Amino acid sequence: MYDFDVVVIGAGPGGYPAAIRSAQLGKKTAIVERTAFGGTCLNWGCIPTKTLIASAERYLTAIESDCFGVTAKNVTADYAKMAARKCEVVKKLSGGIQALLRSNGVEMVSGLARFEGVNRLSVVQEDGTRWITAEKIIIAAGSESAMPGFIPKSPKIMDSKQFLNLTALPKRLLILGGGVIGCEFACMAAALGTKATVVEMLDDIIMPLDRDVRRVLRKRMDKLGIEVLTGAPLTDISASAKGVTGKYQDRTLEADVLLVAVGRRPNTRELDLDRAGIKTDERGMIPVDRQCRTQVANIFAVGDLVKGGIQLAHAATQQGLVAAEAAAGLKSKIEAICPSCIFTMPEIGMAGLSENRAQQEGRKIITGAFPFAALGKAMASGDTDGFVKWIADAATGQLLGAQAIGAHATDLISEAAVAIRNELTIEDIAGTIHCHPTFSEAWMEAAHACHKSCIHLPACR
Repeated sequence: MYDFDVVVIGAGPGGYPAAIRSAQLGKKTAIVERTAFGGTCLNWGCIPTKTLIASAERYLTAIESDCFGVTAKNVTADYAKMAARKCEVVKKLSGGIQALLRSNGVEMVSGLARFEGVNRLSVVQEDGTRWITAEKIIIAAGSESAMPGFIPKSPKIMDSKQFLNLTALPKRLLILGGGVIGCEFACMAAALGTKATVVEMLDDIIMPLDRDVRRVLRKRMDKLGIEVLTGAPLTDISASAKGVTGKYQDRTLEADVLLVAVGRRPNTRELDLDRAGIKTDERGMIPVDRQCRTQVANIFAVGDLVKGGIQLAHAATQQGLVAAEAAAGLKSKIEAICPSCIFTMPEIGMAGLSENRAQQEGRKIITGAFPFAALGKAMASGDTDGFVKWIADAATGQLLGAQAIGAHATDLISEAAVAIRNELTIEDIAGTIHCHPTFSEAWMEAAHACHKSCIHLPACR
């Protein structure tokens, strides 16, 4: 007889949905969380960063409103107030998650969980150790920012979690890593007056994006005053009480703070997985099947620590639901199509295959794009940077992928994800009436552009 039918380790965007779904299916469920309910996404990732980005965008709108006939004088940015609002948003949402767990009858356990066997956990708590047994266990312990060993330790050098604890922005910010996290922070800080420099050793920033999308992002980042340095590493990093220095090629870079944004590593080291017979790869990632089941039949894994998975909150949530349902004997499987959203300035969304990836796979494709500069709603809103783009099979017209950059791109990409998941064609989108004037009608226009029949683009000659 076990204490619980299901125990979930970690209460982030993969864990708490898994626990709630398990309880909905009639399973006696517990969830173990060692730090904060909501995990990294809610407390030190998605929500706080997007809250600060929203404040930065409000500031930019205020100071750039003259062209709309709105004059705003003496506009200032109070980062301390922005940070305080961010904390309030996080607090409210975290409390909401705990209320949802309670309403579903999930027992919440605080502490650090470790495996003692296939069905047995120890939970290290402030007042001792609690022992828990469960028929099924779902690992949703998440990940943490990677800090390479060559980076010196200093209060002036921080990861994203530490940076989010600041109540004042540095005047000069050096960012190591031109991925999603680095570029999002660079845009937010630069919009509020910080001189930001991004160093990326790869040839360009956010390489999974197609070149035409990256080109638009680089242009806007340049307009924000962000210096982007690519193709070489940041070396000779040193820190003092005054700030940080590093070398990019033959240049010496100086800043008040260095933000290290070079990726994330899974939180698997402290779980003692070997005691349950679970093997990880060289990076500490856990292999799973399409039902999120590990090589141990009663143990599942979801989220950032899954080998080959996408480290996104909504991917973790879908996996958490699959794991809970599979643990209850249902036949749910991980979705193949998972859209991504990037909250730079401007926003970016992507789903399915990129144009580059499709070409690498040797697929014969056609593409169609529609620029926001030709879109009525975008012109009315003053948001004409960017475009949407379809990637489709040349023979059948089946939609394989999509990318969007510009205003509301992170919302727009969901329509594309639905279309790709359901194997719709160019003709299906082109033939669907889209409301006018809206940003979403750009998808219809881009579908027409695949066949050079777009009404609102000049004819190709």
